[in-house]
Amino acid sequence: MTGAPDPAATGLRSGEVAAAAGVNRQTLRYYERRGLIETPHRTLGGHRAYPPSAVSTIKIVKAAQRLGFTLDEIAELIATGRRHAASDRDLHARAAAKMAEVEERIADLVVIRDTLRAALDAGCHDLQTCARSPGCPIPFSQLSRHT
Repeated sequence: MTGAPDPAATGLRSGEVAAAAGVNRQTLRYYERRGLIETPHRTLGGHRAYPPSAVSTIKIVKAAQRLGFTLDEIAELIATGRRHAASDRDLHARAAAKMAEVEERIADLVVIRDTLRAALDAGCHDLQTCARSPGCPIPFSQLSRHT
């Protein structure tokens, strides 16, 4: 019998995919359950046989996480890509929205850094004492409303 090889017979085992992608097997299975990678074929012995593309997909997921995307957002982007659909949920729109979130976080972090620097420069050693001091650089009233 001739034809294409059985994908299950030529696929990569879980350990091979995990090692090549730089994740552990539990992460691999979690991504599978979340639909981030496709469910692999099974060998006659019941072992998972992943296509080589699973490695690149996992690396893409990890890179997207480092860019600040959540697994839910990544799952939506992957699903959109699988459908080859361009919509308001495509990478361009999502990247623009994520960049706006990052810019906002950066602005918040700059304020936090500057406030902490001012507290260090003012010699604040005790939050209670500092909070009662009129020269306290920490805006306790502004910070407490965000909790």
